[in-house]
Amino acid sequence: MLDERIAAFLAERLRPALYPLRIPLDVSAWHLPGEPVPAQVALRADHEPFAVGDTWGRPGSTSWFTVRATVPERWAGRRVEAVFDLGGDTVTRPQALVRDEYGAPLRGLHAPHPDPVLVAERARGGEAVHLLVEAGVTDAPCDPPPLRLRQADLAVRDDNVWRLLHDIRTLHRIHRSLPRDAPRAIRIRDALERALDAVDPRAVARTARGGHAVLAPELGGADGALPAAYPLVAESPPVPLGSLPLHEAVRAVARDLSTLADLAEEYPGLVCVAPDVQHYAWMKQHEPQLFERLRKMIADGTWVPVGAMWAQSATELAGGEALVRQFTHGRRFLRAEFGTDSDGVWLTDVRGVSPALPQIARAAGAHWMLVSRTDRPARHQSFRWEGIDGSAVLVHVPGRATDPHGDEGSPVSPLRTLHHPDRAALEEAARLADPHGPPRHGPRPLTRAWHPTHPAAPGPDAEPAVRGPLDLAPHTGEFTSQARTKRGNRTCEALLHEAELWSAGAAVRNGTPYPYDALERIWISVLTQQSHGILAGAAAARARQDAEDVHHDLGRRLTRLIHRALGARGDAVVHNPAPFARREVVLLEREAVLLERADGPGTDQDGVGPAGLPAVAQVLADGRCAVLAEAPAHGTGGVGIALDGTAPVTARRTQDGRHILDNGRLRVTVDGDGLVRSLVDLATGRDAIAPGWAGNLLELHRDEPVTDPARTLALGSERTRRDLTRAEGIELVAAGPLVATVRISRGNGRSVFTQDLTLTAGSPSLVVDTEVDWRERDTALKQTWPLDGPAGHSRCGIPFGHTSHPPADGAERPLQRWIHVGAAHWGVGFASDTPHGHDIVRRDRDDGGTSTVVRHTLLRAPRGPDPYADRGAHRFRHTVRPGATAGDAVEDGYLLALPLRPGTAAPAADPLVSTDHPDAVVESVKLADDRSGDVVVRLYEARGNAVRAALTVDFAVAAVCTTDLSEENAEPAPHAGSRIPLNLRPFEIRTLRITRAQPDEEPPGA
Repeated sequence: MLDERIAAFLAERLRPALYPLRIPLDVSAWHLPGEPVPAQVALRADHEPFAVGDTWGRPGSTSWFTVRATVPERWAGRRVEAVFDLGGDTVTRPQALVRDEYGAPLRGLHAPHPDPVLVAERARGGEAVHLLVEAGVTDAPCDPPPLRLRQADLAVRDDNVWRLLHDIRTLHRIHRSLPRDAPRAIRIRDALERALDAVDPRAVARTARGGHAVLAPELGGADGALPAAYPLVAESPPVPLGSLPLHEAVRAVARDLSTLADLAEEYPGLVCVAPDVQHYAWMKQHEPQLFERLRKMIADGTWVPVGAMWAQSATELAGGEALVRQFTHGRRFLRAEFGTDSDGVWLTDVRGVSPALPQIARAAGAHWMLVSRTDRPARHQSFRWEGIDGSAVLVHVPGRATDPHGDEGSPVSPLRTLHHPDRAALEEAARLADPHGPPRHGPRPLTRAWHPTHPAAPGPDAEPAVRGPLDLAPHTGEFTSQARTKRGNRTCEALLHEAELWSAGAAVRNGTPYPYDALERIWISVLTQQSHGILAGAAAARARQDAEDVHHDLGRRLTRLIHRALGARGDAVVHNPAPFARREVVLLEREAVLLERADGPGTDQDGVGPAGLPAVAQVLADGRCAVLAEAPAHGTGGVGIALDGTAPVTARRTQDGRHILDNGRLRVTVDGDGLVRSLVDLATGRDAIAPGWAGNLLELHRDEPVTDPARTLALGSERTRRDLTRAEGIELVAAGPLVATVRISRGNGRSVFTQDLTLTAGSPSLVVDTEVDWRERDTALKQTWPLDGPAGHSRCGIPFGHTSHPPADGAERPLQRWIHVGAAHWGVGFASDTPHGHDIVRRDRDDGGTSTVVRHTLLRAPRGPDPYADRGAHRFRHTVRPGATAGDAVEDGYLLALPLRPGTAAPAADPLVSTDHPDAVVESVKLADDRSGDVVVRLYEARGNAVRAALTVDFAVAAVCTTDLSEENAEPAPHAGSRIPLNLRPFEIRTLRITRAQPDEEPPGA
């Protein structure tokens, strides 16, 4: 009975009495179809009269409303607000940004029940009100009806009614959270009954103060001011860039940040944060008045920049150097624009965090991490999270600010966050945060949001509570959804690596100006597209298409930068951007020059061309020419070299329709349906494929998640699995001596699958190229490889290292570049050219043996948010290497991600940088961000072992320093001329800053 009485009292008595005085606003409108325009354009536009009840709003359009009024003289001393109801419902949700008469943002109007706009806390009477409202519809069905403006009034708020309204709501919520017979529940129930009786329905405004006095003892005398006992933080809601196109995301950020700024000014003591640095950059570019308002609040301590990452990245899918740049670009912006920095990481609404993040965050200067989720339980937790190199960060998962106390009001979290706050949430939070403490007026600083010295934080010597990835919510679908976006991101990361490497070499050797500005702009664009709303595969159609267009444009720009440093594409040499030396077959587009160097197409004898270089060339059916090439790590080498002891690859077809490929290192048997029946490592004679089973099997699984389809992988049972075991066509398209390829075609009535199984001369790996014309719904495509024997371990590559997992546990995990599965002395390595999910399962065989099945999840077809995201053509490249070590798998991952680049320049004498140990892997080479001309080399230990190595540079060295990831906090490092000794811990990331000696000075240690 009490619940029904309170609901009726609030709806029929208090809310109607909240605004006792009101006058209509004078409204005029300008309706703009298509993309939005700046406020200055809207201010100069011709607005037509518009009345309450008129219709407005179509998806993709903007309506600009100009509202005017004059505050009546009799309202002097009262709180005056502009009250709007733009229409809409829970399906069609209008959003609006209220601006002042000059176009500066004031606050957002968030559907479905926007807060009124404060006109005057204590009106003088006679003030002119002139507001500009920018309104649009972002969430709507395909063809929604137009909206109707329901209300646009200037009104006086009765503060006594307002306080009583939130007193009752807060105590009622606490009462419902307690056991009915709890002592405090009984007290609250009695107080609520007496408060309702104290208010006269015929004179609510006059008697509301009496109801407040009845409830005050249970609220500790709180009057709406935020208490000082614990920090209360209003966090800008995560703007899902993937759910909105870029221009709408910018508008959403402006609405959210201006709303927080307005609330912070109205509620002294509230602290506001915005974890994404890119949001500040957007405001600086598009809303400079709001940006200056935020800058002042930061200086006053009301707003705290946190997070330090440029965008809240999908850390499990972004590359290692990209994660580094998230921190360097984010911190650089905070220091340059606000004169401040952040020593922590703040992540909002992410579902999983890569185990590589602790060591990257620590190397970037962060010591703590806060992860807030709107769907997490309200109770907080704090723990130490240890990265793969042993470094740890303190992680805090805060409770929600509206978490009620227990019976006697035991405190909850030392930090509570509010997502998408409004006045009602702040009123309730103020009453719930510390009901027995004194109210606190005036602003207060936020002491590092959550500081490691807080008593609730685990000590630095405490045992780590978490190792490995942070799994905060189901998200295994993220690893595969929207494969084109993931491929575009991986391509841009690889091209950025090349552009920096070759541009640094051209600057050091030839004095070519280094493209600092161009690379910085491209990096920022890539980092923005790595937002977890996009890279995780949950983007809406427009945002997904925008991301693909951005990746395509950045690819062209990066290719131009590479050609600027190396010269145009050619066929005289190959440039190797990978950190490992390589000798492999490459395919060149132009065959004429190569045919001059060889005896003829398809020859299996060494020939000598006119340049005097021995060469073997094989012309393929598509007109390309295959030659053998060799290049050092990060260096340039020759093409058309002699086999020189490397056995040629052969291919033959048996009478039973099988194809056997053999290059002296690997023998592959492909049956008449294109399945790999045998994959033998000839050095040991061991077959990787389980007896009686077949590799390269494509499986179609039902994938029908109930909620959040893009992020949730929900495979059906084995009964619903469909195996594509029948080939519609199989042919031998290349038979050696350099390339042997078997092409298989399949179909299932909707989608078409074409695969090339390729073995090249001297290669220890089978290359599998899979082309798919994907036309499925609610289906996942897996490529499976059954390995002989139970796996003793599985390792999965992550940025700057790898993680180990229980063998064959069946868990879906992201595959960044490589995985290694095997026992103590023998294993199989898999590498991929694009991220996707994978799992490893164990299955018993009829012969009593056990098979370990590696399954790559290549494609999905969820129904939302973009059901057409992955329709169309896709291409995947994998390598399978039997007899591989974990180090071999690391190498294969880099070689596949960073292919040889044919060029016309003459080979350089030596690579710009090189290491003498395979476990010391150079991740990036660039010039210093401060434009000093220093060379920055970032490397790491890749195998999980302590190593002693040396880095050699091909230029005169004046000084060497070890720095953090931001290339700061330099500490001198020893060097002997151009040789720099290194002692690396397992998985340690090392950033070296190398100052070049001037031509006329003797380098120290020479």
